[in-house]
Amino acid sequence: MEGKWTKESKDGYVIIHNPGGKDLGLAKDTRVQLITEDGLAFKDFLGTGKLAPYEDWRLPAKERAKDLAARLSIEEIAGLMLYSAHQVIPACGPQAETFGGTYHGKKFMESGAKSWDLTDQQREFLLKDKVRHVLILELKDTETAVRWNNNLQALAENDGFGIPANNSSDPRHSVGSTAEYIAQTGEPISKWANGIGLTAAFDAEQVKTFGQIASREYRALGITTALSPQIDLATEPRWMRFADTFGEDTELTAEMARAYCDGFQTTPGSEDGWGEESVHTMVKHFPGGGPCEGGRDAHYAYGKYAVYPGENFKEHLKPFTKGAFDLKDGTGRASAVMPYYTVSWNQDKKNGENVGNSYNRYLIQDLLREELGYDGVVCTDWGITRDMGPKEETFSGKCWGVEGLDEAGRHLKALEAGVDQFGGNNDAEPLLTAYERGCQIYGEEAMRARLERSAVRLLTNIFRVGLFENPYLDLKASLETVGNPEYVKKGFESQLRSITLLKNRGNVLPLKQKAKVYIPNRHIRPYYDFMSHRTEDCIMTPAGKEAAKEYFTVVDTPQEADAALCFIESPISQGYSPEDRAAGGNGYVPVTLQYRPYQAEYAREISIAGGDPLEESANRSYRGKWNTAANEEDLDMVVRMREIMGEKPVVVSVSMKNPMVMAELEPLADAVLADYGVNPRAVCQVACGEFAPQGRLPLQLPADMKTVEEQKEDVAFDMKCYKDSEGHVYDFGFGMDFSGVIEKRS
Repeated sequence: MEGKWTKESKDGYVIIHNPGGKDLGLAKDTRVQLITEDGLAFKDFLGTGKLAPYEDWRLPAKERAKDLAARLSIEEIAGLMLYSAHQVIPACGPQAETFGGTYHGKKFMESGAKSWDLTDQQREFLLKDKVRHVLILELKDTETAVRWNNNLQALAENDGFGIPANNSSDPRHSVGSTAEYIAQTGEPISKWANGIGLTAAFDAEQVKTFGQIASREYRALGITTALSPQIDLATEPRWMRFADTFGEDTELTAEMARAYCDGFQTTPGSEDGWGEESVHTMVKHFPGGGPCEGGRDAHYAYGKYAVYPGENFKEHLKPFTKGAFDLKDGTGRASAVMPYYTVSWNQDKKNGENVGNSYNRYLIQDLLREELGYDGVVCTDWGITRDMGPKEETFSGKCWGVEGLDEAGRHLKALEAGVDQFGGNNDAEPLLTAYERGCQIYGEEAMRARLERSAVRLLTNIFRVGLFENPYLDLKASLETVGNPEYVKKGFESQLRSITLLKNRGNVLPLKQKAKVYIPNRHIRPYYDFMSHRTEDCIMTPAGKEAAKEYFTVVDTPQEADAALCFIESPISQGYSPEDRAAGGNGYVPVTLQYRPYQAEYAREISIAGGDPLEESANRSYRGKWNTAANEEDLDMVVRMREIMGEKPVVVSVSMKNPMVMAELEPLADAVLADYGVNPRAVCQVACGEFAPQGRLPLQLPADMKTVEEQKEDVAFDMKCYKDSEGHVYDFGFGMDFSGVIEKRS
């Protein structure tokens, strides 16, 4: 920006070209616009006749943030502290049924709107509620992303102090969904192995490369915050979010977390690491959501409790303290932290409260802020201040432990705990009411100071990534970046590297290219999905069948095949049954990691944690109860293929979202390939020998459900592992290539 500068008058503005940070020498209240050398207008100043500190790009981000925070009204600060609900762009299709959006009061298809137009709701939360943090779920394509971002930023720039929007995304580089929302994307973004898939390569440098590439694609889409990585220690094998983690090894998880955050956050050549290539990481979930009792997840009332039977709480902090808070490339630490929904049962050593983590003053203020020295943004998980649903399984608000407070009271309690931001809240009113109540208790000066501290943290992040200087995107540059062929190639390589060969009896793999293979269909019975919707009975053709045609000759009957290739997934089950409740039970059933009907003979007689406004008993035990995997017929498929194929090979490719009991399956297969969420083309390339398998197990595979029930939710590597018919033990780090067992790293 250094060099000569010129002035001209246009449309009531004084246009300043390339000022180089000089005192502009203008009269007070002059409207000023700064123009870069490439002609982009990126700031409308206060018109004070000189740059205010927050407007001066030469000053440190935190100094600018403090200056601006002091100028903001409480309403503007409250808007900064809100994080929008998921945005579907444009607001059409199945996701829009959940998240909504209208254009001048009409649905998208009836409105005549362009896909990049802002919805009525987006305009309202930006202008009325002053929201500046926006969560993007679904994008039609890259052009839509670019033009929508520019429309949003233009509206923000012309409101108040012109604070730009800090847009974010849940992980959108994975091939398919796991348990959580994976951001739906129409743009040709590169696709990589997911959490435990990246771990299966045991290569932190690959994770860092992913972060570097993913951040470039994010910035090209207008995304400056990643709601990732998920660095919970996955010490509970039944947890539905296991696949999104880096596994249960503490040191490896910390190493991966550091590599991920360094890759995303660092702008090469920057003095402090921050710059126009940086994307903030929001690490989750503090203090670790992995040890959920019985494997039940805290998105639901029936899974709200994390338990520590092994007294191993401090171990779950290490991915944060030794990883995300100990970065090496300049930015120092992950810029934001998200606590999980869970009530960390009996871990509040100061006040003895059993409330959701974002409401717990001991966990946020005393432990995270003071003891661990973290001064970045703390953002709640989505929807914690809203009311819970009418039933335990309802997907609704997640106000665990504070169900008796109203919405404003929950906001105030979270503020008292030390939270800076409220995920999934577009409406400022409850937060403003909380502020007013706080003024009555603590005084207006103290409450203003409390909110201003949060505003400084939030604004610092916006300044760090250069949004105040230029929040706009260039369409041509974005189209060249998103889905760049080199990025796509590296992503696919990560998928290939994650695939783990567990068994290869008689060296049946690799199959010959163009060998005749039979690929049977799957049948999945109804179950409750992530949103607690009951799915339909489903007969499906595996995606691998179409992909296999590129590598093999896919035949119509097993009799004419040289080999059977079975695409299945690990057992699907939930730990709560409305049917059991309706029959007079407490609703709790075992999460099973086997296909066949399972009775929980070894479960606890009395649960560690319990108590809920919707329940009469605090005992959540499911001892003696039964459950069966919704995809039990995946096993039936393999049984049938074994019978029909006789001496010809049966190859099983299992998409492994959780550890699973292999005893039912493994003896029936000649070869077993495990993946953790990949394009089926990657499986086929390994199966035909185009790529030699490199992956190793990023988890333990239990010998049976007894060892699953007896392991402790908060302790890693405490299961007896399965030993297969070839004498191999399926423990953490095991894997094979076509020559035999791969040596574990030292």
